[in-house]
Amino acid sequence: MKQTITEKIFSDHVGREVKAGEIVRCEIDMIIGNDITTPISIKAFRESGAKKLAKPDNFAIVMDHFIPAKDIASANQAKISREFAYEHDLKYFFDEKDMGIEHALLPEKGLIVPGDVIIGADSHTCTHGALGAFATGMGSTDLAFAMITGTNWFKVPESIKVILKGKPGDFIYGKDIILELIRRIGVDGALYKALEFTGDTVVYLSMDDRFSLCNMAIEAGAKNGIIAVDKVTKEFLADKNLKHEPKFHYSDEDANYVQTIEIDVEKLEPVIAFPHLPSNGRPISEAAKMDLKVDQVFIGSCTNGRLSDLAIAAEIVKGKKVARHTRMIVTPATQKILKEAEKLGIIDTLIDAGAVVSNPTCGACLGGYMGILADNERCVSTTNRNFVGRMGARTSEIYLANSAVAAASAIAGKIADPREIN
Repeated sequence: MKQTITEKIFSDHVGREVKAGEIVRCEIDMIIGNDITTPISIKAFRESGAKKLAKPDNFAIVMDHFIPAKDIASANQAKISREFAYEHDLKYFFDEKDMGIEHALLPEKGLIVPGDVIIGADSHTCTHGALGAFATGMGSTDLAFAMITGTNWFKVPESIKVILKGKPGDFIYGKDIILELIRRIGVDGALYKALEFTGDTVVYLSMDDRFSLCNMAIEAGAKNGIIAVDKVTKEFLADKNLKHEPKFHYSDEDANYVQTIEIDVEKLEPVIAFPHLPSNGRPISEAAKMDLKVDQVFIGSCTNGRLSDLAIAAEIVKGKKVARHTRMIVTPATQKILKEAEKLGIIDTLIDAGAVVSNPTCGACLGGYMGILADNERCVSTTNRNFVGRMGARTSEIYLANSAVAAASAIAGKIADPREIN
């Protein structure tokens, strides 16, 4: 039977050949919890009567949403995870001493391995498919089941083949490609499907672009996003102390796909998603003509808080100033990214332009803290969701874009085309 990469990963874990649509129980290579979702998992774990984790080294807790704590409630929430981590002497517990946004930190640490099956109580766990792994979000009680048994149940998803054609032009990144795909198929166009990204464009995409691409697969309703391992992937992994030996899986040429979508990347211009859905994408040239004043620009999150994003923004704002009526918030995704950006002078450039740089956190992205929007404010954000009230007041507006568009908009004080910023 000819198989897709997703089917092959499940077959390897189950020990027999499986196909899309089958319901299987398989071993989990990495379970990921965070400071918001893990306390619910811990409660279910304890209520089950369980005393120990089935596979402690396959469980990571990353404190990233409200760390450092924003209030008493979040401090108490964090305390639950900390006490559990200390009680079970977790090897992979990441708190303020070594912090980062989970979907950037774990690949950085070598804890995401090609060929793995990964679950997390966070919808953007699908980010890790960029490394040739099956990765998906699940509920907190699903996590508890995996904590207790080391396994979980899955319906093997059917796959949609996304063929990316051509070399990306100036200011075209993984973010633009995924926004264009979601614009075409809608927020439920890939419901419970695997989005498999292929085509000659892939060789031009950095790992940062690939993480961004797979990160937003869930915004099209997909179960997972995935890209086969290639030279770029192997170069990224080369200096990582991987948790175990990787397994490289590749789809068969005549594997079965329920749909094939082609995107001519050479013809793309930067895409910006208008409120209040990621599918509401428009070309930046159209948006820039609308004279839309911007109150806040946010560069960060598990989608676009990586070193390249900071570097792109810094290049655009260098020698310029953020518009007087606009706030620019930059959140590096990990402490390592922050340190590297400091060494390269990126942080100085951003601050000199008028940006404020925060610690790694998911806070602004989900409207928790570190950048909440007031009534009727407009924000250009490199995050992944622009639902009503996502970053603050329900009357605020969020426009999703890449780091170049965000930085150009901060300088102009309105939604701007980075190709037009001198």
